[in-house]
Amino acid sequence: MFDAKSGQVSTFYITTPIYYINDLPHIGSYYTTLVADVLARWNRLKGIKTFFLTGLDENSIKTVKAAKEKKYPNIQKYADEMAKQWLDTWKRLNVSFDGFVRTTDEKHKKNVINFFAKVYEKGDIYKGKYSGLYCEGCETFLTESELEKGLCPIHKKKPKEIIEENYFFKLSKYQKALLEHIEKNPDFIYPETRKNEVVSLLKQGLRDVSISRPDLEWGIEFPIDKKHKFWVWFDALINYLSQEDYWPGINLIGKDILRIHATIWPAMLLSAGYPLPKQIVAHGFLTVNGRKISKSLGNAIDPIKISEKYGLDSLRYFLLRETPFGEDGDFSEKALINRTNGELADQLGNLINRVLVLVEKNFNGEIPFHENNDLEGASVAILREMEEDIEKFKFNEALNHILFLVAEANKYIDEKKPWTLKDEDLADVLYNLLECIRFIALMLNPFMPGTSEKILRQLGIDKFSYKDFRWGLLKMGTKIKREEILFKKVEHG
Repeated sequence: MFDAKSGQVSTFYITTPIYYINDLPHIGSYYTTLVADVLARWNRLKGIKTFFLTGLDENSIKTVKAAKEKKYPNIQKYADEMAKQWLDTWKRLNVSFDGFVRTTDEKHKKNVINFFAKVYEKGDIYKGKYSGLYCEGCETFLTESELEKGLCPIHKKKPKEIIEENYFFKLSKYQKALLEHIEKNPDFIYPETRKNEVVSLLKQGLRDVSISRPDLEWGIEFPIDKKHKFWVWFDALINYLSQEDYWPGINLIGKDILRIHATIWPAMLLSAGYPLPKQIVAHGFLTVNGRKISKSLGNAIDPIKISEKYGLDSLRYFLLRETPFGEDGDFSEKALINRTNGELADQLGNLINRVLVLVEKNFNGEIPFHENNDLEGASVAILREMEEDIEKFKFNEALNHILFLVAEANKYIDEKKPWTLKDEDLADVLYNLLECIRFIALMLNPFMPGTSEKILRQLGIDKFSYKDFRWGLLKMGTKIKREEILFKKVEHG
């Protein structure tokens, strides 16, 4: 959100999709949530008032099926139990969300009813008969052109043909307005490849969409017809407005739900009189052996188990570093081990340890004085590059720039050979290295918060903010507190 007077961003609002509760989080849903976490942490570090919203879509047919399969006494009890487990997972994975929406909450139900009333008053709701192909995995209707060999391209299953009387939203009415908005706001959908997909879809024409289903046992009751309940997507999308003080924000999603978020959702907002999202950002799939990670496909990977095996920050680093944002990436434990050993242990961890050992050995563990600023230019330049990368969702490049600064510091050690220096010359070299390490730790904070805090703590720093990105803040005489090495080498299993 922009402040018109100052021209500055006054708030930052980031949302993830709200996730189905037919199973626990897998590494694909964690990836989406992790990206939102990085952006939220970065904006908080900059001192921007930030809200990070995530949550659960509990009003789906999948919820009903899962509750029955697992023999719960009632659906709500199942939803409550799953919500506890999702919350626990995100907390164990150090996800810094500010709000957690559940679509069974009374507040959400009221928001849906109020939103619907505005759309209904606009004359954009009517009753009609629907005949179409319905994918239960996606919980949405698909056209013949969207199928691959007659199957849903995501779930690899044949959709059901459904004929029923539903209530419809006049999506087609907003086709021109959506196209005009995208043309005037070229960054509205990111990356550009996804924007081009949406533009092509809009130019083909939009059909009105069903927003209710009859005779469902679970969901939010349709206000004008008690026999119907809201179609899960119409209900779920409204969760993003639960923080109206922050809206409009960035809707972060996977590319598989781009069509709904880039056509139906903004059209709903136009109808109800709300601002459109600041941006709709779609990432690619995480795959295993080239297939999308999915609970329904049976190839889900538990992020808790992986983080316990290799370390949480190693997992965060790998997911953000391995694949350019927006593209598909294949998950591999072998690649994670290689990144951990080569980049985190050998380069970053080794730099921290060798510098702190030299300070302990030569200056009794106290930060020495200095007279030159050899590494200031490189540190400040890398900070600027990294900032620009984050703003453009180039997380792998941001981490690559930080790693470049780590390499520059290691190169500086090799060139200066501090083990051969004494007194003022040695003090200058070590102070430059300590300040460079402080910059590295601050830049790593949104990506690897645990590691960042460990490094800063060893430098005697407990509190920090964006204002600390100034050279020369380490005070002479401050006692360092060297701890065990940051990253242990992992053996290939």
